[in-house]
Amino acid sequence: MTATGDADPRVVRLGAAVSRLRRELAAVRGELADRGIAEDELAALAAMAVGGLPPEPRRLRRSLLLVAGAIGSVSALAPALGGVREAIDDFGDGPGPGTGPEP
Repeated sequence: MTATGDADPRVVRLGAAVSRLRRELAAVRGELADRGIAEDELAALAAMAVGGLPPEPRRLRRSLLLVAGAIGSVSALAPALGGVREAIDDFGDGPGPGTGPEP
């Protein structure tokens, strides 16, 4: 939530993108060796989206990498996966070495 009590639009967008990818993954009727990994990480992303606070960008990116690795070869999921990536990009990279304010 923001200071005014409104939901953070980045979090709302992330939740919607994750929900879409979860639905599309559920519709895939083939053998995906790493389906469980993708489902677990999508569940974690969904939980972060309803947690109330903006998620940690590094944790979001880690989950995205795991999901992409698990389902990356399924071209039918590429648009939905791209939507999750774009939603995660809204959170930026987060603080890291050398990313502080310039002197």
